[in-house]
Amino acid sequence: MRFMVIVKATADSEAGLMPSEELLTAMGRYNEELAAAGVIQAAEGLHPSAKGARVRFSGTQRTVIDGPFMETKELVAGFWIFQVESLQACIDWVKRCPNPMPGESDIEIRQIFEAEDFGAEFTPELREQEERIRARMNCENQGE
Repeated sequence: MRFMVIVKATADSEAGLMPSEELLTAMGRYNEELAAAGVIQAAEGLHPSAKGARVRFSGTQRTVIDGPFMETKELVAGFWIFQVESLQACIDWVKRCPNPMPGESDIEIRQIFEAEDFGAEFTPELREQEERIRARMNCENQGE
């Protein structure tokens, strides 16, 4: 099972406050543990929402909204992708994580959809298309 582990933003992360050397070191050790266990598939921090944008969809209309966005508690500051056997295993790994922010912070865990989750609507043709896209992404990510 794959999970997206979402580090929620705080007022500090939205203000662009960078992590301390101590936190970067602790996170580096944690990421090394994840890699050694074969759990981590991706990990990235995100710039504050002031450097981002949203695209709002309404039928065929598209509206671009520039950041910053107001509801800090709803924003994402970073993420990991974990491959583990269960939600509980993911929770166990997240509980070992250093606190990603000074003070209080939240990490949200969400399971990633797999092909079999979509049922019959995900036809053999759509599955083949998905496999081609993933193969292409893997090649491009590996510099091939």
